[in-house]
Amino acid sequence: MIRPATSADHAAIWALLEPVFRAGETYAVDPTISQEAALDYWTGGAACYVVEDQGAIVGTYYIKTNQPGGGAHICNCGYIVGDAARGRGLAGQMCEASQDQARALGYRAMQFNFVLESNAGAVRLWHRLGFTTVGTIPEAFAHPKAGMVRAFVMYKPL
Repeated sequence: MIRPATSADHAAIWALLEPVFRAGETYAVDPTISQEAALDYWTGGAACYVVEDQGAIVGTYYIKTNQPGGGAHICNCGYIVGDAARGRGLAGQMCEASQDQARALGYRAMQFNFVLESNAGAVRLWHRLGFTTVGTIPEAFAHPKAGMVRAFVMYKPL
C-alpha cells in the first residue's frame, strides 16, 4: 500500500534513508548528514509517500519541484526501497505512482537530475518506464567503490 507519509512515519523513513545515505553510493548527499537534515531533505518537498507492507514501512519516495519560477512545472523524485523488500518491483510501483501523483499536483514532466551510471538497475528501470537520458555529466560523482562515475539527467513528459 502506497500512502502519504506523516510525521509519525519519520522514524521508519529515517531507518530507510540512513543506510543508503551513509553508504554514499547512490545519492549525492553528505554521508554524515544528520537525521533532522535528511528528513527535511526527503520530506520537505511537495509530497512524500511511504510503502507499507503488513504494517512495516518498506519504501519511500518524494516529489518536489525541480526548479522554481519558470521551471516549476517539472518535478524531481527520489526513491528508496528497504533491503528486506528489494526485488519485489517496489521501485517501479513507486515510480508509476509518483507519476500519477505528480500529474495530480499539476506537474507536466518529471526529471531525475543525477542518476549514477553505477546504479545500473535504476538506469534500466527508468528507461523501461519511459524516461529518456537527456544529458550525461562526466566524472560527476566520487563513488566510494567505483571511483569517478558519470551521472545521467533523465526526463519524461507526464
